[in-house]
Amino acid sequence: MILGASILQLPAIKKAKEMGLDVIAVDMNPDAIGFKEEGVTKVLISTIDTPRIVEAARHYKIDGIMTLCTDMPMQAVAAVCEDLGLVGVSRQTALNATNKAEMRKCFKAHGVPIPDFYIVRERNEFINAAKNFTSKFIVKPADNSGNRGVELITDVSNTEVLNQAFDYSKNFSRDGRILLEEYMEGDEFSVETMSIAGECHIIQITDKLTSGAPYFVEMGHTQPTKYNTEIKNRIAEVTKAGVKALGITYGPSHTEIKLTSTGPKIVEIGARLGGGCITTHLVPLSTGINMVEANIRIVLGEKPDLQQKFEKGAAIRFVQSPVGILKSIAGVEDIRKIPGIVEVGFFKEIGERISELHNGLDRVGYVIAQCNTREEAVELCEKCAEMIHFEME
Repeated sequence: MILGASILQLPAIKKAKEMGLDVIAVDMNPDAIGFKEEGVTKVLISTIDTPRIVEAARHYKIDGIMTLCTDMPMQAVAAVCEDLGLVGVSRQTALNATNKAEMRKCFKAHGVPIPDFYIVRERNEFINAAKNFTSKFIVKPADNSGNRGVELITDVSNTEVLNQAFDYSKNFSRDGRILLEEYMEGDEFSVETMSIAGECHIIQITDKLTSGAPYFVEMGHTQPTKYNTEIKNRIAEVTKAGVKALGITYGPSHTEIKLTSTGPKIVEIGARLGGGCITTHLVPLSTGINMVEANIRIVLGEKPDLQQKFEKGAAIRFVQSPVGILKSIAGVEDIRKIPGIVEVGFFKEIGERISELHNGLDRVGYVIAQCNTREEAVELCEKCAEMIHFEME
């Protein structure tokens, strides 16, 4: 059973079918792209409707369950694993890995390096907590993803700015809680891992590129990291401490880290495969390891192949059009003919309104490249991204 049948979950649906498995895809959208795959059993349920998902899992007598690239279904995944005795995370681990407030408390209790933080619900608490910061800080909802509701505050004493940030973040918070966090200066990474019987295996470290302040939307990823062995080892050490603190003993995790002046600190950890085409595309392109297949085998109780096959450079760069109605896109077919270009794709359709870039859902498209080195992959990606021309109304 795969929770989600969107383009994000499509690689898992395709891989499971390729492995000869019967696939049950769960999504509330009857037109989800994953439902169009031949032989897939379609279940129209919201991926966060835990009781109905448990009921469906019992009905189909499933052997394994997973999601990827999205956090919110993880609590349903955990409930099914607990109910049917399947391999996966516990309910408490799923909560800690999907709610940033619980995650921060968990990391603090286990001495995992993290930024200073405050958890609030009400406006007056928010204003009072903001007084603890003398320089810029981050505001984010406790339980959302894709940079929704995240904002950088630079004018820490401006009441109007603070009220606006509270309203913006609160609008995206399901449980009503908001985090105020020390802003961490430094390069950002994600670490892709697989855990088996409590042993956390580092698969790849990804250098991240964001849009910067105030929304920090991810605009690119590059593998392998540019950093040396010493820094990679420090990043791996902090990652393993975070994974252990959350209680992830089986399956994937996606750890976001900043390299600060005092060492690596964790931004957050997801108990699932990373999004942004990192695990579905870049990891196999840079290492030869198929993390989607590994995830499927782990939840079925099988042993995955985590042996690196080669070391190449892989990169993705997201592309953005001007604001307005998307009228046409040119240059794509020429790009697809260039050696090293693996994929060019778009999230938006012709005729759709393109808004300002506030979160990951606002991105228009992407280019993925594989080359012999990371530097070559980045250069090719960026060159091809500039070849895409958008006509707007």
